[in-house]
Amino acid sequence: MSEDIQARFKHRYDGFTLDVDLVLPGKGVTAVFGPSGCGKTTLLRCMAGLTRATQGQLTVKGDVWQSAAQYMPTHQRPLGYVFQEASLFQHLTVQRNLLYGHARVPESARRIELGSVVELLGIAHLLERMPQGLSGGERQRVAIARALLTSPRLLLMDEPLAALDITRKNEFLPYLERLHDELDIPVVYVSHAPDEVARLADHIVVMQEGRTVVTGALTETLARLDLPMHLGEDAGVVLRAVVVERDTAWHLARVEFPGGSLWVRDGGHAVGHAVRVRILARDVSIALAPVVGVSIQNCLPATVEQMADDYHPALSVLRLRVGGSPLLVRLTRRSAAGLQLQPGKPVWVQIKAVALID
Repeated sequence: MSEDIQARFKHRYDGFTLDVDLVLPGKGVTAVFGPSGCGKTTLLRCMAGLTRATQGQLTVKGDVWQSAAQYMPTHQRPLGYVFQEASLFQHLTVQRNLLYGHARVPESARRIELGSVVELLGIAHLLERMPQGLSGGERQRVAIARALLTSPRLLLMDEPLAALDITRKNEFLPYLERLHDELDIPVVYVSHAPDEVARLADHIVVMQEGRTVVTGALTETLARLDLPMHLGEDAGVVLRAVVVERDTAWHLARVEFPGGSLWVRDGGHAVGHAVRVRILARDVSIALAPVVGVSIQNCLPATVEQMADDYHPALSVLRLRVGGSPLLVRLTRRSAAGLQLQPGKPVWVQIKAVALID
């Protein structure tokens, strides 16, 4: 039996045509990323059955939810859906909101129990409260818990952080990361925020005007040179790494990734802990030889793989290879010409700042 998710839809919306043919992993988080109006929410609604595509086919881990010959209505699809605004029942307490969906799942089909979800999302202290007394982040945590208690085989999330301010968003993200790490439910997560994608996604689908522009595993896809123009100043890569050393005197940690190691701010993780590191193209510089006597602590050998024009005519963006890992660099075209950069040329990269993602 296939373990992936196959989604093929063609449907008119808001003057555009959604036209996608996707094969998504049956585990982890797939981020659907792109500007407003590109078809992200329409794709999610088609997968949920809330919008019936003119032409559609959806298979989830071998089970056909939609084809030319059959159509499973939304209420029969074993999925959870979390909207931008938490749609809680205002007349029910948090606990009764949670039990609403849970009670409608036969005991034999329940894979997630109330206690585990309450602990996972840190909402035990909210159970007797009414929805109108919750903050935006608390409401969204309750909405996710309610969706999980239906024991879904697929979880769809439509920009669940869009209505939160930056403080509430930063409070909320760790709970989503726990879902990613501890639950074996595939998630399709719609977002237009690069920081959310960097923290949560394993796989990415980039959309524009109803079509798929790029799709693939997060690290290599973010390093494609036909993608940075969509991210602008947020262009960069996310690398998977492991903490191998901590310098408590200077509050730093050294993390290893396929290709080298980096000093980053110590996030308090134990040696051996797996982390993600995000390196923006604007925080990387290039030299033809190792540089000493500078404040930059991370200097690694690399090879130029590919070069392209960037979003401004003064700029170029380069993809480098550092051991087994890709890296993006943004620099002026004059600097690239002065260094005589070209594919295959060995260089040294200086990395000025590295964002450690738990």
